[in-house]
Amino acid sequence: MGSAEIPFGGPAASAGTVYLVGGGPGDPGLVGLRAARLLATATVVAYDRLAPPEALDLCRDDAELIYVGKQPDRHALAQDEINALLVAKARAGDAVVRFKGGDPFVLARGSEEAQACVAAGVPFEVVPAVTAGIAAPAYAGIPVTHRGAAPAFAVVTGHEDPTKGATQVDYDALARFPGTLLLYMGVGRVREIAAALVAAGKPVTTPVALVRWGTTRGNRR
Repeated sequence: MGSAEIPFGGPAASAGTVYLVGGGPGDPGLVGLRAARLLATATVVAYDRLAPPEALDLCRDDAELIYVGKQPDRHALAQDEINALLVAKARAGDAVVRFKGGDPFVLARGSEEAQACVAAGVPFEVVPAVTAGIAAPAYAGIPVTHRGAAPAFAVVTGHEDPTKGATQVDYDALARFPGTLLLYMGVGRVREIAAALVAAGKPVTTPVALVRWGTTRGNRR
């Protein structure tokens, strides 16, 4: 097959393979061509709460759509169950898309799902996407880097794994960081996070922006 015959989105989803697909920050117009191609050809799609729901209209009429979304206090499936589901469906001969909001490897569980595939001997492919920490500020007119003000950015979780014995976030280092801090999933702890940064030396005059449902019709800032 010549390269001209391969569609922009690449080959169709293949039976027995798991595709860890990023759906981008929320605007369905930002779903990539590769993601769209895989959604249109997969036989099983396991999708997240934050994946653009409009993109599911691309799926085959006979595709099995499985909601596996999570909220802080409510999980449709535990992560171990999601891992097992992806492996089982691929082993049964399905072409499996794990459709996630944002990028599958940026403060998401895509790496754990990839590990599960490796352990089970199931082939997988990662489809990157624009992560919300960059896209949501951009839609609000806020660049995460600027030559005169912010030469770098750091992506930081605002909601660490509660089963860990201690925090891994180094607020002392973040307070000294000479760039933009992109804090994910931190609304419920915003006062605590702000206090930790100020206590570590971050000036109280540091500009702050809060963006909710960035890039979507529900966008608030």
